[in-house]
Amino acid sequence: MDLKSKIRNIKDFPKEGINFKDITTVLKDKEAFRYLINQMAEKLRDKEVDIIVGPEARGFLIGAPLAYELGAGFVPVRKPGKLPAETVSVEYELEYGTDKLEMHRDAIKPGQKVVVVDDLLATGGTVHSTVKLIEELGGEVVAISFFIELEFLNGRELLKDYEVNSIVKF
Repeated sequence: MDLKSKIRNIKDFPKEGINFKDITTVLKDKEAFRYLINQMAEKLRDKEVDIIVGPEARGFLIGAPLAYELGAGFVPVRKPGKLPAETVSVEYELEYGTDKLEMHRDAIKPGQKVVVVDDLLATGGTVHSTVKLIEELGGEVVAISFFIELEFLNGRELLKDYEVNSIVKF
């Protein structure tokens, strides 16, 4: 199945000059969505994954069904103030300013094998920060998986110490 052809491109969203990759067209197509999850799972079956971690919000949409398919748990990474229990946090640089991500302190146990999953690899900043949280809690990041990779933004370079998988590349 050609997943690339099912991704809707929205010109100048959320701002001028951006060609937004809209994955809702894949998510609503039951065959395409199942195919995507199966393709991502095949790249991870030999990893003995304990936990899938997905950053807010589209990492939830792909990470949770992938965790189910692999028989793993799922852990959300959220923006500040969204998680009810004690958290660990990391601040990271954006193009203009900084942002912050949080995870429950008890989400990852030392030695657990973890895969980070998100919809899109652009610059890699969000996922790199997520990896820092996992490692702070003692988790072992065994792979990082994306639906889409924007190769021209070189996000893979920031994640070069890890196995990085992507299904569709632009």
